[in-house]
Amino acid sequence: MTLSFRCLMKSLPALVALAVAAALSAAAPARADNRVFIIANQSDGYGIDECLANGQKCGVHAARAYCQSRDFTEATAFRGVDPEEVTGAIPASTGSRRQGSGSAGFIAITCHR
Repeated sequence: MTLSFRCLMKSLPALVALAVAAALSAAAPARADNRVFIIANQSDGYGIDECLANGQKCGVHAARAYCQSRDFTEATAFRGVDPEEVTGAIPASTGSRRQGSGSAGFIAITCHR
């Protein structure tokens, strides 16, 4: 019996450290990473720009491909953005609405990791 007690006492610090590490890792919240990318809305000739700007279902694949190209897993949202919504980061002259088109000059794509 003395041998078993001695072995237990020797391994007790390692067991306590393992239990503390397990408790800390279980208590740490999972961090989701969401990021919004503002990109220029450029006509591609296929209408994808209109799908993205209007938040239509036809833009889902393009938005997801954009997010995946930046190491995110999915696109959670996408929509047209007016230059006034972007605070000083983009000059107003670069994001004006196109002539004859109702789409915004920029697209906001929200990506999730």
